[in-house]
Amino acid sequence: MNEFSGDVRFEQVWKVFGRDQCAVANLNLLIKEDEFLVLVGPSGCGKTTSLRMLAGLERPTYGRIWFGERDVTLRPAGERDVAMVFQSYALYPNMSVYRNLSFGPTVRGESKNEVKQRIERVAQILDIGNLLDRRPTQLSGGQRQRVALGRALLRQPHLFLLDEPLSNLDAALRVQMRAELIRLHRQLTGTTTVYVTHDQVEALTMGDRVVVLKDGEIMQVDTPTGLYDNPSNVFVATFIGSPKMNLLAAELSGSGSDLSVNFLDVEVPLDPAQASGVHQRDSERTVRIGLRPLDLRPAPEISATDQVGRLQGVVDVVEHTGSEVFVTVRVADQMLVSRFPRHVVPDAGDRIELAFDPTNIYLFAADSGERLVDRQEVFKKLRPTPQAALSLDEQG
Repeated sequence: MNEFSGDVRFEQVWKVFGRDQCAVANLNLLIKEDEFLVLVGPSGCGKTTSLRMLAGLERPTYGRIWFGERDVTLRPAGERDVAMVFQSYALYPNMSVYRNLSFGPTVRGESKNEVKQRIERVAQILDIGNLLDRRPTQLSGGQRQRVALGRALLRQPHLFLLDEPLSNLDAALRVQMRAELIRLHRQLTGTTTVYVTHDQVEALTMGDRVVVLKDGEIMQVDTPTGLYDNPSNVFVATFIGSPKMNLLAAELSGSGSDLSVNFLDVEVPLDPAQASGVHQRDSERTVRIGLRPLDLRPAPEISATDQVGRLQGVVDVVEHTGSEVFVTVRVADQMLVSRFPRHVVPDAGDRIELAFDPTNIYLFAADSGERLVDRQEVFKKLRPTPQAALSLDEQG
């Protein structure tokens, strides 16, 4: 059994550079064995520093790092059973692909026959068997990235670390490589993968779980669906999702289960499940609400019989993406982004009506930005599971 097998843990880890530059603040995080975990956040949020501490390239100022039952806080990088792939491929330009792959194991004194067998296996997994005689300068960006991945895989690590490995690739190749990395992780039994990116699309499409960081602190750890549907605060709500969520100042009116939210000169009744959540969490009347562009649609798309909120506005900007259209609409003094189907293309200056389902409103505290309603709990009440629905039918 590998001495480093098991979960990986950050335990009250801080990293401070100089006297007061805090890159990571009180990081407590459990990384489950075999999972694909993504660290995401804006530049300077501490994600790469956290990865480098896992690799042993940086030492925590305070706190401990555990690989299974082993405290590796002070262990050097070469003794951690970790392989890391950087943003730059860092291949030796004067060596063939085969020599780039074999260089590390050969220096470590491993058997040539064993190294050859492992290179053949890794080359098959990454589809680079026909490139082994070429030099890095003869390869495309995607091919060089696969070689860099292969060099890391030859170590057969317990922990596989990737620091923005796709950022130098063009958009189409990034999509292809994302799929290949997901497929690769499934094949690496016993290997935990930690992936750093600033791209929230990469984070949502690749991670079993995603850690959102800001200013060295964890904002939320959740599944991609959990982050999108139930963000814990305004930062996560606006960082996750593209285009980002529309945020508006609002006032609550009413009491108990009869609660409404007032914004942009409209009053929208909340579902009792939402209302009870707001009253349990916050007594203030001033709140912030969020509406995702996906949930804000042209009114003709929604039947007049549906219970909907409606907003009148003027089209400001129209953006075509091919499969859909994003329309920026001026409502009162606010700019809201709405998603239109590709066959509905308004012109700038058109007066239109937008509609939304009130249950799709996100509610946040006006001061702290923390969510006021756990939407997962609300939707359990609004949309019971088939088992729960059956139970209710049996009762009544």
